[in-house]
Amino acid sequence: MKAKKLIHNANRPKVSVIIPVMNERKTIRRVMARAAKIHPQVEIIVVANGSTDGTARIARAAGARVLVYPKPLGHDVGRSIGAKAAKGDILLFLDGDIPIASADLIPFIKAVEDGVDVALNRYAGPVHRTQVHSVILAKHALNIAMGRSDLRGVSMTTVPHALSRSALRTIGADILSVPPCAQVRAVANGLKVEAVHHVNVGSTNPRKRKRVNGKDPLEFLILGDHAEAIHKLLTMKGPRANRIDKIRRREWLV
Repeated sequence: MKAKKLIHNANRPKVSVIIPVMNERKTIRRVMARAAKIHPQVEIIVVANGSTDGTARIARAAGARVLVYPKPLGHDVGRSIGAKAAKGDILLFLDGDIPIASADLIPFIKAVEDGVDVALNRYAGPVHRTQVHSVILAKHALNIAMGRSDLRGVSMTTVPHALSRSALRTIGADILSVPPCAQVRAVANGLKVEAVHHVNVGSTNPRKRKRVNGKDPLEFLILGDHAEAIHKLLTMKGPRANRIDKIRRREWLV
């Protein structure tokens, strides 16, 4: 039986949905089906990198614009590639292994339509624990360093999130491959970065089921991304990120 297309109005899209995938044949059609309902004019861009299970074929049959790379591109690089190919005024970023209800995606589109430049998932991770995950701590630390403690653990690392076309022009597509650095650039350039809607992706994230010896295989990569982001912040804002040194008289030490 021929697969039914989900996307029909992608010629002049208002919204571009970008979905990097690697072997997500079990979920990609559900992810697309829900994304297809968020706006009358939507295009779905699937960046298939290193997939060998037919994910690209399924996505293409369902109407997605599929960009195929035989080898894995590395974590989040697909976001940059998809953003460069996007034609819409609003860019929504999803993961191919986490189907999210359309009703939980629409608020991100509405927020950008209402003037938000970077609309983030309000999910900040569980912090009321004896031992908080190091990635959650890194997200909180980065936001505090940027002077955005109100964001708590909210991050561009987390899907779903959306950007305006003007925000993409300001921060650039390449930096999206390191989401914490993209967040630093967005805040530093005075863009309106807001947590707009809560989607609990923590409980549905398949990475939790792919632990190796009890460890998250992406933990150190994401921590490295946040270290790079803090370095970028200090490079842009100075060694104290524009924070005062209070009463310290450091010149007396020389």
